[in-house]
Amino acid sequence: MSENIKGKVVVITGASSGLGEAAARLLAKDGAKLVLGARRLDRLETLAGELSLGKDAVLATDVTDAGQVRRLVDHAAKTHGRVDVIINNAGLMPHSPLERGKIEDWDRMIDVNIKGVLYGIAAALPHMKEQKSGHIINVSSVAGHKVGPGGAVYAATKHAVRIISEGLRQEVKPYNIRTTIISPGAVATELPDSVTEADVAQGVKALYDRVAIPADSFARTVVFAMSQPDDVDINEILFRPTAQEY
Repeated sequence: MSENIKGKVVVITGASSGLGEAAARLLAKDGAKLVLGARRLDRLETLAGELSLGKDAVLATDVTDAGQVRRLVDHAAKTHGRVDVIINNAGLMPHSPLERGKIEDWDRMIDVNIKGVLYGIAAALPHMKEQKSGHIINVSSVAGHKVGPGGAVYAATKHAVRIISEGLRQEVKPYNIRTTIISPGAVATELPDSVTEADVAQGVKALYDRVAIPADSFARTVVFAMSQPDDVDINEILFRPTAQEY
């Protein structure tokens, strides 16, 4: 299913790898007009070249900087005349037990996973309100629904994404804006590489090696949500590998 996608202007954060890259590849195939943001500009430029997107399709973007996120979204609007979809995808997952006091990791998760989503919403809303249309897709996690040992702060940030998204859903009804939360389980991306504690990283890697599914599973959920008729609002999708217990 890929209706209602061709020609749509789609902004994706965290697009240099993993979920964002997979979504970009599938949406490009379906005819979307993409504007991709991430910190690693070289990776973005390589991806844009592979997808024949052109130099205006990428912009170095650190989602912890509200000005950079606004610049990305405004660039999409200036280039294409509108912004139809933003996928607030950038995230990291440095799990650790709270007793280890990994405050820098906690701060990074809050800055990227929560503030990054808020900055994307703040940047996209003015354009979508003016258009009286749009679609905001926020990436949460299975951890946004449940918590396990070592994952308290990550789970809190991903639960916050769900709460923010539901509040947003209710607020944007006058502007004909759709909202979707996508909560993946273990998907094969670089996310486990963000774990800074060696023993925790070993356990996370073992889980992902055992059950993780390809990132195009996420891309297909994006396409499903986007391709619905304009009067259908898919508000939340939770998916896991069939083999994943957590």
